[in-house]
Amino acid sequence: MDGNQAVALGALDAGCDFFAGYPITPATEILLHLSRGLPEVGGLVIQGEDEIASLGFCIGAAMSGRRAMTATSGPGISLYSENIGLAIMGEVPLVIVDVQRMGPATGAATTGAQGDTQFLRWGTSGGYPVIVLAPTTVKECYQLTLKAFQLAERFRVPVFLATDKETAQTKTSLELKRAEDAVPDRITAPPGEPFYPLGLEELDQIPPMSPFGGPHILRFTTSSHDKKGYLTKDPKALNRLNRHLWDKIERHKKEISLVEADLEQGAEHLILSYGISARSARAALQKARSAGKQVSLLTVHSLWPVPETAIQKALQGIRTVIVPELNFGQYTREIERLTEDAQQVIGVHRVDGGLISPDQILEEGGLA
Repeated sequence: MDGNQAVALGALDAGCDFFAGYPITPATEILLHLSRGLPEVGGLVIQGEDEIASLGFCIGAAMSGRRAMTATSGPGISLYSENIGLAIMGEVPLVIVDVQRMGPATGAATTGAQGDTQFLRWGTSGGYPVIVLAPTTVKECYQLTLKAFQLAERFRVPVFLATDKETAQTKTSLELKRAEDAVPDRITAPPGEPFYPLGLEELDQIPPMSPFGGPHILRFTTSSHDKKGYLTKDPKALNRLNRHLWDKIERHKKEISLVEADLEQGAEHLILSYGISARSARAALQKARSAGKQVSLLTVHSLWPVPETAIQKALQGIRTVIVPELNFGQYTREIERLTEDAQQVIGVHRVDGGLISPDQILEEGGLA
């Protein structure tokens, strides 16, 4: 199967029962696979009139009790921006798949890239945190789709799955262990008790939900609000709301952190990568070690929030950090922020539509 099919299969096994999207290369196959698969399990698929409506459908479905997902690319993720903000403010659990292609704007629709790395984190107003996962292989497309639904339900936040054209549309053979009971049931408020959307004791707690059409009178707004859901400009209420939206993610970074470390004792060089470029990084590591060089590797699967503890552990004793990515260094900036003055960070980039090769990593990283 290819990555898009693996994402669709992961969504079905996660209990997804609602999908809305608009056809766009190279994400369209997710819509097609789920158009066949979801009705067979009682789910619903809507092809929206555009990306704005599609994400709006998903927000409404999620707040009425559905487990929702959408998928898009390039211009579509740009159009999602305002509704992403609504999902953050309304604490909506949903999964957003971004099958990256080369931009900006329409760009090269059939060419892969990793140019949305920073946009997914900062693509809506306010600067509040989201969760972004990045699969490296087709198998991980399945596994991390399941994880995305788990995290969406756990933290009541939109979770992004950042794939790319090459992973999404390249078929591979794989042994896949199907997950069972991967995503727990949604925590809902007791029907016989008063319900407050922000009835929290601690700011990093996740409030239970009450589905629209259920037992409670509900208020859902894109504006700042108090614990009962009423619009407010009271400084104490605003501080409580905004710190909650921040703390529920930032205080749980270690729980969200997903990395794969292959660290070698005494290594002074570290290759750090993610997504499709991490496959070349793995091959470069093997080639360097075969030549007698001591090199470590860190593959980041949770791009945001940045897994700082895991990265800083991998940086111990390292003199040179090599970061290959299909953009001009978007994640390299995050690594530079965590390094010491004596450590050199080398970005390895390619933006011509081709993939970064192992040899390019070794040559530009000074390991050839």
